[in-house]
Amino acid sequence: MAKTILYIEDNPDNRLLIKRVLEAEGYRILEAENGEDGVQQAVKFIPDLILLDINLPDIDGYEVTKRLRANPVLAEIPILAITANVMKGDRERTLEAGCTGYIAKPVDVDALPKVIAAQL
Repeated sequence: MAKTILYIEDNPDNRLLIKRVLEAEGYRILEAENGEDGVQQAVKFIPDLILLDINLPDIDGYEVTKRLRANPVLAEIPILAITANVMKGDRERTLEAGCTGYIAKPVDVDALPKVIAAQL
C-alpha cells in the first residue's frame, strides 16, 4: 500500500510541483492550503509523513507542529519543514519547534524523494 504524505502549503504552484514529483514515486498525496486545515486532515487521515510550509496564512508552521506533537496519535509522525526561511538560525528554530527535518526552498526535486524515503 502506498505511503500517504500530507503537504500543508498555501502556494498552489508549490503544492502541484511537489505532488507531481511524489506521486511519480508512488506516494499518495493529501493537500492542505492552511495550518488549520492541515491539522484537521492529519487527525482525520493519520498520514505517514507531513510536509509543512512554515509561512502559512492563518497559523504558522511552528504552531501547526506544536498542535500535531500535542496529539498522541500524531506525535511520532515525521514532519519535514519545507520553507523559504533560510536565514541563520531558521533551521534550528524549525527543529526546536518539533520538526523532524528541514528542506529549504526552492526544493531540489531530484533529492526530495530520497529525503522522504529516508524518513519513512
